[in-house]
Amino acid sequence: MDNRDAASAFLRSRRDRVTPERAGLPVYGRRQVPGLRRGEVATLAGVSVEYYTRLERGNLQGVSDSVLDALARALRLDATERMYLYDLARAAGPGARRQAGQRAARPAVRPSVARIVDGMPGMAAYVMNNRLDMLVANPLGRALYAEMFADPACGANVARFGFLHPAARRFFTDWDLMARFAVGALRVEAARNPYDRDLSNLIGELSTRSDVFRVLWGSQDVHVFRESTKRLTHPLVGDLELDQETMTLPDDSGLQLCVYSAAPGTAADDSLKLLASWSAPAAPAAPAASVRPGAADDGARGAGQDREVHGE
Repeated sequence: MDNRDAASAFLRSRRDRVTPERAGLPVYGRRQVPGLRRGEVATLAGVSVEYYTRLERGNLQGVSDSVLDALARALRLDATERMYLYDLARAAGPGARRQAGQRAARPAVRPSVARIVDGMPGMAAYVMNNRLDMLVANPLGRALYAEMFADPACGANVARFGFLHPAARRFFTDWDLMARFAVGALRVEAARNPYDRDLSNLIGELSTRSDVFRVLWGSQDVHVFRESTKRLTHPLVGDLELDQETMTLPDDSGLQLCVYSAAPGTAADDSLKLLASWSAPAAPAAPAASVRPGAADDGARGAGQDREVHGE
């Protein structure tokens, strides 16, 4: 996936979003563009119109950090959008192009992380990669997303479940919000790893099969998962309002640990406990008492001796 088109579309979309009034520029006469003109962005960023035009055509190779910072200020980018712009520029460099033909290694969940996930039985926990695949989930996490895990076509991918599974619009109470966040997160990952074949295939599949995804993908919005309130409607326990915490693991895998919990004493807490009781692994049966070979005969002989002693 070449990121030239992505860089060009992103810069145009952000330029169209900023009005002259917002940028502190005077407005004269009738304007033909919804936002800033290229020349106005160039002036605000301190570069020539020709140079900015080259950037907006998607050619970010060799652009300096100072120019990227100036563009971010001129286009009023937030922290996530600024990071996205830097990722686009980094991926345009020669180092990224040399790696284009290499298939990225799939990050593995370390055993210690899997133990952490399993060690939170009262919370729904899972590890997710940047393509929104759930790689590991504890029993409550699997029970919460039971409909996704039950359908092999979803491939344990939250975006595929959210856009293609018929139960998703009922499951995600704030489905529109989920959809925007999922698309924005995939766009961030596409900038970081434009040559990730699995990611390209996922985006292509969703764009082909979901009109909503295709429209949202064209909006050029980006998103990074952080803490939030997740509202879900589970087929067994009904409505849930859960606190979601997302923590990036301290390595270069890009994996994230996601945990859903509920405040003690709330209806959601009671529902999570009920769901946890249904999803808890069955306790192993107690081992049968071992019997020494011949013990039954010894016991019978002992009983007979007792009867002789007592004169029976």
